[in-house]
Amino acid sequence: MSKALTSDLVARAAAGDAGAIEALLSVAQTDIRRYARRSCRNTSDAEEAVQETLIVLYRKVGSLREVGAISGWLFRIVNRYCLRLAMRIVGVPYAVEAEAIEKRFAQIPKPELRIDIAHAIQSLPEHYREIVVMRDLEELTIDEIVGRLGTTRETVKARLHRARALLREYLINEA
Repeated sequence: MSKALTSDLVARAAAGDAGAIEALLSVAQTDIRRYARRSCRNTSDAEEAVQETLIVLYRKVGSLREVGAISGWLFRIVNRYCLRLAMRIVGVPYAVEAEAIEKRFAQIPKPELRIDIAHAIQSLPEHYREIVVMRDLEELTIDEIVGRLGTTRETVKARLHRARALLREYLINEA
């Protein structure tokens, strides 16, 4: 999140300061929009996710337990909303998505599932594929991946998150 999103601003907004809430919404919107564009399938879904996230922020900023955790909280809201939109498109109701997906994949024979996973990994752009392979197949830590790629922790974590979302989407569409 942006540097302008200070813990003081968040604390004042959580305490109910109307001016701070307005400033918080304004400051957070840019970061939320940028993240939504990377997380959602298309621009209209991203804009919908931004609006929903801002509404949740407005309604629930007072219930934040840890002011410093606002960035992760907002990104989880965006990600969950983008996933909900994607599930709606492929016809899986969000409320039962995890159970439905688990049941669908439990019925696929292991050799076929391995092939599907291999195809899903191959479908990823190179910069996502290499991170998934290092983290999930070679079982390297985030810090080890950072060392190999010469990038930041945030970049590795963001790419891993996006790669897993793309894998999930691929596998859901193929199942």
